[in-house]
Amino acid sequence: MVNYDGPLDKIYQYLFISAFFLLPLTVVGNNIAIWLAVLLWLFSGNYLSKLKQISANKLALASIFFFCLHPLSIIWSDDIAWGLEISRKMLPFLFVLPVFLTLTRRENAKFYVGAFLLAISITEVFSYLVWFEIIEPFKNATVMNPTPFMGHISYNPFIAFAIYLVVNRILAGDKLPLLERATYTFFILTMTVNMFITGGRAGQVMFLTSIIILAFQYFRNAQVKATIISLLLIFCIVVVAHNSSDLFAQRVTDGLSDIYSYETNKGSSIGQRITFFINSLELVKSSPLIGIGVGDFPSEYQKVNDIFSPEVPATVQPHNMYMLVLAQLGILGLLSLFLIFLIQYKIALACDDKIISNIGVALPLLFLIIMWSDSYLLGHFTGNLFILFSAFIYSNK
Repeated sequence: MVNYDGPLDKIYQYLFISAFFLLPLTVVGNNIAIWLAVLLWLFSGNYLSKLKQISANKLALASIFFFCLHPLSIIWSDDIAWGLEISRKMLPFLFVLPVFLTLTRRENAKFYVGAFLLAISITEVFSYLVWFEIIEPFKNATVMNPTPFMGHISYNPFIAFAIYLVVNRILAGDKLPLLERATYTFFILTMTVNMFITGGRAGQVMFLTSIIILAFQYFRNAQVKATIISLLLIFCIVVVAHNSSDLFAQRVTDGLSDIYSYETNKGSSIGQRITFFINSLELVKSSPLIGIGVGDFPSEYQKVNDIFSPEVPATVQPHNMYMLVLAQLGILGLLSLFLIFLIQYKIALACDDKIISNIGVALPLLFLIIMWSDSYLLGHFTGNLFILFSAFIYSNK
């Protein structure tokens, strides 16, 4: 058996904590911590025991199966180079998630989550410094959209999930000391404001959805009460945000305008996403069962786009995780993706730790929502957010 109490395990745990901390701050640092842990696992022996542990975790097997469909589909793809590139982006589902599921330890969850929240607080501080024009905008940030360490499309889901984690800790955990409760409450308020001074609409939807999830998790036996309270909270938050944040108000107005004027303005932000969705359906019709292959989406989409919407720029991915998987891998691929979320949900319900169980239910639900607006498992930040939290929530231990 693998020795989980030896020096190597301590190295793993430090690398995991580092990966959580570095995730919101640096792509390179986060990748180094993650892949160093994977390489140590690959070259540290005890392979039979390791394979048994992976095979004992249904989520690990589902993750491997989901990945394997990607390189397999290169067989019926024309563009092998692009197929290999997409398969490379999905490698965490082959190595990182299955390996980490065998190594992360639930008793260290407070260190993993604490490191992540500490990093979020750092990004939040810099976001406010840019917004108040105390420092010059840097990297991805502007004064109107202060998200320096990553684009707003990824940043707001991070903030939304961080808010969920802290509120869940307050509601589902043991009674907290007054100072700790006050600190968490202040953190929630500053993150909520930060949510609406940045422009990520998917993250804002994720945040509002998390309110509903938290209400139903807290009022488990009072669904009517949970519904009323969550809807009232959402209404109040949206009204306050709309009247106090020019950016949020403008993004709401622009979004509604994009929908109403779609037929005459398909090149708008939401208009493009609608067009991507419709055109991708044409690709699905051509090969519904196994898809067109991961290598051919850009070229095949270009052909469809030239016919149905030449005025809209083509894309290499439809900004919708479901349509991307369905077009590339067909119904089989989409079912393999849903299998991952179903297994997560079942494992979470069976967990006897209320805090972990709640997060385990919320994580797949929140990603199922935001993946309608982008391919969030394909990108580094949100993809690794999903992988790292899954690794200890649904761990063997």
